[in-house]
Amino acid sequence: MTGTVVARLVWTGFGLGAAYAVTRQCRRPSGWLGRRAARAMNITHARLTAWGLGFVRIEPDWRVLDVGCGGGQTVRTIAGIIRTGRVDGVDYAPASVAVARQTNADLIASGLVAVQQASISQLPFSDGSFDLITAIETHYYWPDLPRDLREAHRVLKPQGRLLIIAETYKGRRMDWLYRPVMELLLRATYLSPDGHRAAMTDAGFVAVTVHTDPSRGWICLVGLRPN
Repeated sequence: MTGTVVARLVWTGFGLGAAYAVTRQCRRPSGWLGRRAARAMNITHARLTAWGLGFVRIEPDWRVLDVGCGGGQTVRTIAGIIRTGRVDGVDYAPASVAVARQTNADLIASGLVAVQQASISQLPFSDGSFDLITAIETHYYWPDLPRDLREAHRVLKPQGRLLIIAETYKGRRMDWLYRPVMELLLRATYLSPDGHRAAMTDAGFVAVTVHTDPSRGWICLVGLRPN
C-alpha cells in the first residue's frame, strides 16, 4: 500500500470521525462544541420554528413548556407572546441548558422564563401543569417515544396541546439521503406522517393534525389532551 493511499485512508477516516462527532452534537450537545452547536441551532431552526408555531394560537396567560430547548431561542420567542403566563425550558444536555440560560438571562431574572436540566422521560412537573408543550427537532432522540409521549400527555392540562416540529420525516423528498443518517448514524426514531399520527393517538392525544411542507421536508403535529 503506497503512502498516498495510506494518507487518503487516514484523511477519510479523520473526516468521517469529525462528521460523526459533529452529527452527534445534534443528539446531545456537550462541551465547547456542544455550546457552539446550541447557539447555531438558535439560528438554523428559526424558520422551521416560525412555520410550526403558526399552527397554534398562544394565549398571553398560558404556561408553556419547551422540551429539548437547545439554545433557548424558542423559549425566548414564546416569551415574547406571553405576558402573564410563564415559559419553562428543559433539556437533558448541560451544554444546551447553559446556552439557553444565557439566551434568556434577562427573562429568567424577570421570572417570566425558567430553564433547567431534565429529560422528557421524567419531567419535573406536576400533572396538568401546561397549556402547551413544544418539541422542536428533538422527538427523534427521545429514549422511548411511546412512553415519553405519555409523559408529555401527563403534564398537559385538559385541552392542552402538544406541538411537535421537525425538519425531516420518513417518506419525505430525498428520503434516500436522510434515512441512513437518521436511522443508522443518529439512531433516531424516524417516522412517516401516518406513523407520527399513530404514535400520538396511542399516547392518548385526540384531534391529531399533521402538517407537512413537502418542498422542504418539514413536518408539524398538533395533538390535544382530552378532558
